[in-house]
Amino acid sequence: MAVWIQAQQLQGDALHQMQSLYGQHFPIEVRHYLSQWIEGQLWDAIDLENPQEEFKAKRLLDSLIQELQNKAEHQVGEDGFLLKIKLGHYASQLKSTYDRCPLELVRCIKHILYTEQRLVREATNSSSPVGGMMDSMSQKYQQINQAFEELRLLTQDTENDLRKLQHNQEYFIIQYQESLRIQAQLTSLATLPPADRQLREPALLSKRATVESWLTREANTLQKYRLDLAEKHQKTLQLLRKQQTIILDDELIQWKRRQQLAGNGGPPEGGLDILQSWCEKLAETIWQNRQQIRRAEHLRQQLPIPGPIEELLNELNSTITDIISALVTSTFIIEKQPPQVLKTQTKFAATVRLLVGGKLNVHMNPPQVKATIISEQQAKALLKNENTRNDSSGEILNNNCVMEYHQTTGTLSAHFRNMSLKRIKRSDRRGAESVTEEKFTILFESQFSVGGNELVFQVKTLSLPVVVIVHGSQDNNATATVLWDNAFAEPGRVPFLVPDKVLWPQLCDAINMKYKAEVQSNRGLSEENLVFLAQKAFSSSSNNPDDYRNMTMTWSQFNRESLPGRNFTFWQWFDGVMELTKKHLKPHWNDGAILGFVNKQQAQDMLMSKPNGTFLLRFSDSEIGGITIAWVAENPNKAGERMVWNLMPYTTKDFSIRSLADRISDLNHLLFLYPDRPKDEVFSKYYTPPLSKAVDGYVKPQIKQVVPEFATANPDPASGNPTYMDHGASPAPVNHPHPYGIYPPMSDSMLDAEGDFDLDDTMDVARHVEELLRRPVESQWGGQQS
Repeated sequence: MAVWIQAQQLQGDALHQMQSLYGQHFPIEVRHYLSQWIEGQLWDAIDLENPQEEFKAKRLLDSLIQELQNKAEHQVGEDGFLLKIKLGHYASQLKSTYDRCPLELVRCIKHILYTEQRLVREATNSSSPVGGMMDSMSQKYQQINQAFEELRLLTQDTENDLRKLQHNQEYFIIQYQESLRIQAQLTSLATLPPADRQLREPALLSKRATVESWLTREANTLQKYRLDLAEKHQKTLQLLRKQQTIILDDELIQWKRRQQLAGNGGPPEGGLDILQSWCEKLAETIWQNRQQIRRAEHLRQQLPIPGPIEELLNELNSTITDIISALVTSTFIIEKQPPQVLKTQTKFAATVRLLVGGKLNVHMNPPQVKATIISEQQAKALLKNENTRNDSSGEILNNNCVMEYHQTTGTLSAHFRNMSLKRIKRSDRRGAESVTEEKFTILFESQFSVGGNELVFQVKTLSLPVVVIVHGSQDNNATATVLWDNAFAEPGRVPFLVPDKVLWPQLCDAINMKYKAEVQSNRGLSEENLVFLAQKAFSSSSNNPDDYRNMTMTWSQFNRESLPGRNFTFWQWFDGVMELTKKHLKPHWNDGAILGFVNKQQAQDMLMSKPNGTFLLRFSDSEIGGITIAWVAENPNKAGERMVWNLMPYTTKDFSIRSLADRISDLNHLLFLYPDRPKDEVFSKYYTPPLSKAVDGYVKPQIKQVVPEFATANPDPASGNPTYMDHGASPAPVNHPHPYGIYPPMSDSMLDAEGDFDLDDTMDVARHVEELLRRPVESQWGGQQS
């Protein structure tokens, strides 16, 4: 994005020149909103004069349109609505313009980027830094592309030298044959009379001496050519190995790390197209050099000349084979990971991909990939190359898949769409470790050959760790194991070691990432929220964030030991908050209507300075996945004294029957959302529209809630005679016992086979309640119907 950032800082004529690059053929808005993507593509890798490159250009056009559409879909709000329409229009416009001539799009963008770079460079040289620092990403891409260009030139140079060597060697062989012919003539002189022999022999001897002198000199020259060529190949292979290290050990490892963090809700790991293009360039360059080395070996065998070249060629051949082996085995990757919390008897999917498969023509004989589930110990043994005797820790159905080549995208991949874990074999657990702490992995393996069976590869790759569960009630703890592993695993670790304790700020980053992803919100956890969580985690009363920066939290504190005075862990409580917010409170959290992470005492301190009827929403300390309303009002038992009341916590079951906004609407004693926002201003857009009047003589009942102590404080005349569902409230000084049930007892059928609450069944109960409520009303109106 660096070039675009700098281009926007241009002034005067340079800015005018930059703006004139854009128009209907390529709108400037597209350049702006896709700047990072545009600058990350390998436009220079496409030869505009080669019609066969059109399919690459078409892939870039399709990707550009897809990126635009994705950008459009993620626009929100009033301004976002207009931008969404505009970006969608540009996507259609670019497709219409360039679909039949995608190379023209490449030509256009190359011209734009070249001109922008020139204008920025001129401005930077003429005046001091105008955005003078290049973005590290663009700089890295530029270095990689420069190295590929250097490799291309080196490979072309050795190709030219090889042809020259071959030509010289062929001429040498011709002259050698000539020397043999002269020698044969000299031998045949022995049969001639002495006079004839003396007449012809001097000329032949002179000719032989000349040819042999030339052969001696040329043999030394050929040997020098061979050594020079081998040295050049050594230089090429050094650069190849360095470039491959950058791409595989830096870029690909970083992509895998991003994929791992994406499992915790981090940003998407990004597409593999750029990485694949680099890996394909590596494969192509390696293969060209390998063929050159083999041709040099053939020339040596054709004309053996004593010297060190044989050893050098053997070394080069071994090195190039190691390089290509590392490339092929490292680029067999998992594009789409299997779910990391894996339930038995449940369908799941995964995709593996060979980034160099198309370039090495592996698809000409499509390889088959097999998936197996193995334990942590088996994964350790596998990476140590110990004989695991094809052991597995379970049985996966539909675990074989053939790799398919997709011509349009140039990808070779295997899509496992219908795998299912039939059974799992667990190992003996250590100490306090539970089944939801035991880690497995899916092993994907295949075998294929390249170059007409010249090289045979056995490739294997391991998925991210998975935790196997058999019941939905285990999901919460299994997710904790996966979260900790994804967040704190070190690259190149022994499977699947993670630190037992981490710094609190590191854990904050992880749970904030997870929270934003689960709730699907840009509003993450504030510093005040994190201080509240630290107080809960460490049983501390300090409000100073600095007090927690150097504190560490162990895995046991996170999800093995219950919080003081509770029967649940820190993670179980936090996960309950996420689930509740995700399912029922997301819009209110995004609006900032929910403070959430506030304890009872803090809520009391905040509310006591506010007018009566001021309320706030906070997550329950005592119940997993609960939220309560705290408000300030008069003490009915003591005139002139005010107190803070806390409503019994609501849970998912409550909100499945009546939403939070409607419940707040029901409670007329709630007037202002803390600190001073009228409640209707905040919540009215979420209220359920009032029921329409009956036209068939029946009055429809409705469910509303009431707090008994405040039921008549502010009656709602508009509601007629509604039927109320009581909800208990407690004043702040009272320590509430475990919440009691406020609805009729629910039968076991309300829970599904996993013990989870079933929304459909809940709504059935709600409808049943309405039916019960309707009956007296019907009898009341019966006379009018008759």
